Amino acid sequence: MSRSSFTRRTALKAGTAALAAPYFVPARAFGANEKLNIGVIGVGGRGQSDLAAVSTESIVALCDVDEQRLGAAAKRHPGAETYHDYRRLLDQKNLDAVVVATPDHHHAPATMRAMLRDLHVYCEKPLTHTVEEARRIAQVATARKLATQMGTQNHEHPGYVRLVEMLQAGAIGDVKEVHVITDRPGRWWSQGMDQPAQTPEVPSHLHWDLWLGPAKERDYHQAYVPFRWRGWWDFGCGAIGDMAIHLLDPTFQALNLGGRPVRVDSQGPPPHLLSGPTHMTTRFTFPAQKENGELDVYWYEGATKPKADIAAELPMNGSLFLGSKGEIAIEHGQQPRLLGEAAADGDEKTATPFSGTHHHQQWITACKTGSATGSNFGYAGPFTEVVLLGNVAYRVGREITYDPVAMSTGDKEADVLLRKDYRKGWELS
Repeated sequence: MSRSSFTRRTALKAGTAALAAPYFVPARAFGANEKLNIGVIGVGGRGQSDLAAVSTESIVALCDVDEQRLGAAAKRHPGAETYHDYRRLLDQKNLDAVVVATPDHHHAPATMRAMLRDLHVYCEKPLTHTVEEARRIAQVATARKLATQMGTQNHEHPGYVRLVEMLQAGAIGDVKEVHVITDRPGRWWSQGMDQPAQTPEVPSHLHWDLWLGPAKERDYHQAYVPFRWRGWWDFGCGAIGDMAIHLLDPTFQALNLGGRPVRVDSQGPPPHLLSGPTHMTTRFTFPAQKENGELDVYWYEGATKPKADIAAELPMNGSLFLGSKGEIAIEHGQQPRLLGEAAADGDEKTATPFSGTHHHQQWITACKTGSATGSNFGYAGPFTEVVLLGNVAYRVGREITYDPVAMSTGDKEADVLLRKDYRKGWELS
């Protein structure tokens, strides 16, 4: 495709095909200068950034199981009520909306409780810990007409918006393959681990039983908290649950992959009972549709590398799209590049650093006006379902075929991994 034949106007006419929820009428009208009353569940790590991003509103409640993190947030928001148990926070009467920024295993229990109170919800990625949770969360959000947003801040990044425009405008023709890679885990956290034998004392500032929440009881260890929980099946979703939600987002959006059946095959070291793989390659195969043929999406994590010709063009923590008329490469947080002789029209660089705050403000506006959000749960639920199937295929050690209508693979062992049990008192309501 020549430079002159692909223009931004052409791309904009194609649209971005975001799976936005319909506009709705908010439960109560907000004045032009009126602020939301927001509660934030989890105020360290990503939660600290989320709290800062929504602080244009009235922060009336804060929750964290770590007293040190909670204390630091409370100093910045002295008017907020403080809690260690988010179930108690959600009893607070004056809430309009909540932000959920907990470890993955708490996402669905906290989010569901909030939505059943008709509170708007911003939830960090991945939306849920299991496939079944993603389905239920999406259904309730739609039924109750709530403003929702999954924390994929780069969904609104100018580079990703541009990429979606290019793919939908046919910049490289029919997309045949997509290759996506991350260097996680490894230097960020470890996977493929056995349960620690030591049983150190729980730090005095940590409410360990509340941190476990819906997960099975076990002794505290610093191998879990903070952040390293991502590598353990009981708490996190591994590297694919962390980075694929970012890196696969424009693929899922632009190629309209929601609600489609998919075959999933994951290869790596022998499956570990307790924690994710040290490395993994996953192939998602989507059958041919009227608008395009069969599509293979490859995911590489850890030390796994694609074949040499793909590796030569695939940026680390980025994506490579192979189409019938060309190729596009993009590094996470950057601008897309048409490869070869063709160059993208208007490959302008982002003029200023991208903070991601627009993603939060988009949700805040939706809470007040009923406007659409890009990563609403109607979009994020089906997306999360597909991503988490990579772990299911890895853990059963064979290819699975997922029917989203039946929410089943037809494989009893795999279907067990689509859902989970909860400790008493932490069930999805």
